[in-house]
Amino acid sequence: MIHALTLQLAAIHKTNIDATLAAANVAFASAERMAAHNLGIAHGAVEETMGNARALLAAKDMQELSQLQSATARPSLEKALAYTRGMYDIATGMQQELTRIFEAQCTELNDTVAETLDKAAKHAPAGSDIAFAAVKSAMAAANSAYDTMSKSARQATEVAEANVAAATGAAVRSIGAAAPKARKAA
Repeated sequence: MIHALTLQLAAIHKTNIDATLAAANVAFASAERMAAHNLGIAHGAVEETMGNARALLAAKDMQELSQLQSATARPSLEKALAYTRGMYDIATGMQQELTRIFEAQCTELNDTVAETLDKAAKHAPAGSDIAFAAVKSAMAAANSAYDTMSKSARQATEVAEANVAAATGAAVRSIGAAAPKARKAA
């Protein structure tokens, strides 16, 4: 029995190490995507800023200068929103992968504990079945609570994503509506 328990513990530790390595790989991959995203945005921003500066310096009068400023407002906001959305997508993808790894670990741990309890119950003294039933009931309650929290977290994430999309759309529409008014005022 002790040898079997030692083997089970070793298997659990191996699984935990594998899960930790998988989580680290997810984190590193996400960091690489974020760095690439940042570098791409920075490169584009430098080029765009230089082009805008040249155009502004070439303006012949205040009206042309005002039109150039208005013309650059919307694309700049759209790029800022695209940057934010890109970073959000990377972070959300990382969170989903880590959640998947964590949930797999929890499922495997629950299965291992249940199997161990069943084996222990077979070799336990008479009358201890009540204690094992209590432990199994507590595990079921904990699993149910975890499932409820997990569903609530998913729903909150969906609401947050919908709010981000709505705010992004409203910001783009607002800039789109303001740009023609700014041109008319100039």
